[in-house]
Amino acid sequence: MLRNLKPKSEFSRNVLTLMTGTTIAQAIPIAISPILTRIYTPEDFGIFALYMSVASILSVVATGRYELAIMLPKKDEDAMNIVVLSITISFLVSLISLVIVSVFNKKITDLLGNSEISMWLYFIPLTVLLTGVYQSFNYWLNRKKQYKRLASNRIMQSGVTAIANLSMGFAELGRSGLIIGSIVGKSVATIVLVRKVLIEDRFFLKKVEKLKIFILAKRYIQFPKFDIWASLLNVFSYQITHILFNTLFNSTIAGYYYLTQRILGLPFAFVASAISDVFREQASSDFKKFGSAATIYKSTFIKLFVLGLFPSIILYFFSVDLFTIVFGKKWTIAGEYVQILTPMLFIKFIASPLSFMLYIGEKQKLNFYSQALFLISILYSFLVGKDAYEVLRNMAWLFSFVYIYYIFISAKIAKVF
Repeated sequence: MLRNLKPKSEFSRNVLTLMTGTTIAQAIPIAISPILTRIYTPEDFGIFALYMSVASILSVVATGRYELAIMLPKKDEDAMNIVVLSITISFLVSLISLVIVSVFNKKITDLLGNSEISMWLYFIPLTVLLTGVYQSFNYWLNRKKQYKRLASNRIMQSGVTAIANLSMGFAELGRSGLIIGSIVGKSVATIVLVRKVLIEDRFFLKKVEKLKIFILAKRYIQFPKFDIWASLLNVFSYQITHILFNTLFNSTIAGYYYLTQRILGLPFAFVASAISDVFREQASSDFKKFGSAATIYKSTFIKLFVLGLFPSIILYFFSVDLFTIVFGKKWTIAGEYVQILTPMLFIKFIASPLSFMLYIGEKQKLNFYSQALFLISILYSFLVGKDAYEVLRNMAWLFSFVYIYYIFISAKIAKVF
């Protein structure tokens, strides 16, 4: 009987594998969040959000976006050359970041408008390096259909981060526990991922050549040439909100907003990421073979819609009460933020995995223009918003329109129409 319930298609089985892993991975931080909100203050979360915002923006350029090209070559040996290229760029970017932070620490601190971030700026290059290396090997394993390994690695990262957050929180180390916990979790996950690839894929590593790296770097030059700017706009648009809430309002409001993203955004993002990992491989394969990815696009759209609808309805109507009960009365405002943003995040949940069609179709320039709309929407929302609530309402409406546009454009590239 249980065998009959098992998904019959390879795509569905792979999605289920990753979703199981990512669900467990996300259940861990969500499960400990009621504890974290009682041992860390909204201000602590606000500083952590500011740190992660700066690190995330820099992480976009960590690999030159070449990790996205790992899925595209027909030969695995070419893909491994791109992996090495991505990691090499990550080391260079991290080194340059360390020099900049060391020389301009005070100016950067003043620009961010929060003196508490000063000492933590020195840890950002390490986070950038870890992110670059992790992403490069993540795409390699994605290409090799190592979905069980990807799932278990995410669980490990989440578990280690949670243990570090709780341990340092109970030791009353304040925001140090959030930042150090994040670094420790990513370090362990990256080391395990790298070790496995070095042991099991040594054959492909022996095929790495400098000349081939240069040839492939030139072949996929559109990724750093166009997509790096589009991705910078995308991450900057997302992370600038944490920075602006810190600088234009205060770290408490930034903390409320961060918890909103942590509780609401991450489960959606990780489930979408599980589907996206499988969709990328299948859509890339179909597009190379048939010049179309319409079938997998339509089935993925339906899966995303069904998976996201019920949780979105529940959150929209009950988020305020849920946040007050689970996280404490001081976090009620975060529940109100969730209610405002839920409809937009439902549309984003559908659009994000499917938008990889822009990379498959090598429409990086179009993606760049679309990301510019996100940044304009953010800046406009803060410009005309009189308070945090109005800012969030403006963002929700404007972002929804952009994500709907993404869905139609990616469907066109997949030749659904």
